[in-house]
Order: sequence, then structure tokens, then C-alpha cells
Amino acid sequence: METVRIDKWLWAVRLFKTRSQATEACKGGKVKIDGHHVKPSRDIQTGDEIEIQLAALKKKVKVLQVIKNRVAAKLVTDLAEDLTPAEEYERLDMMRRLNYEKRTRGTGRPTKKDRREIERLKRE
Repeated sequence: METVRIDKWLWAVRLFKTRSQATEACKGGKVKIDGHHVKPSRDIQTGDEIEIQLAALKKKVKVLQVIKNRVAAKLVTDLAEDLTPAEEYERLDMMRRLNYEKRTRGTGRPTKKDRREIERLKRE
């Protein structure tokens, strides 16, 4: 049975832009297998379920195939199955929509009072 380092696999299936970002995520405790934080050198096998904390998104992925080299984005669906619940994506979308502010054209810059109000609303 073939195995590969987790940081290399995460980079190969395009969950991280660079391998060093994948390594830092593992070192920072953002990657878990079976509820345990893993080191970047941890070998993975087919069937492992990996939990990854990507900013505000908690992503869960199942390893379908172990690879060592980076592949095209179209081929990622053959290598990893996304088990992230739909509610997680909806929560992320809602956070993006709530964090957006629209000002009508020509109203100028917000006053200090407006800015404080905007910041207060974003915190809630």
C-alpha cells in the first residue's frame, strides 16, 4: 500500500497553494486525522478522513487516492471526496454577505459616527 506525507498530498490536491503553506497548517494544528493534530511528516493512506481549518471554513476531505505530484484542478474530484457539510458553506456565504457594506454613489466618505456604527454592526 502506497503512502505519502500529508503536507505533500494537501498541496497536490490543491487544498493549499504552496507546500510550505500546507506544512505550516500542519504545524499550527489546523489539520487533523481522526480528531488528532498531525505533523507534516505523517503518512496518509486511501480512506483517511482529514479535517482542515481554512480561515473561517472547517473542511472535511476523504482520501480516495494517494498521489505525490500536483494535478490539474479537474482531476481533484477523483483523488479527494469533499465531506464538508453544506451548512458550513452556507455559514461562510452568510458571513461574506453580512460583512459587505454598500454605500450609494455620491454620498461621500462615511463620517466618524457612520464608521463607528458600521464597526458596531460588523461585530454583532
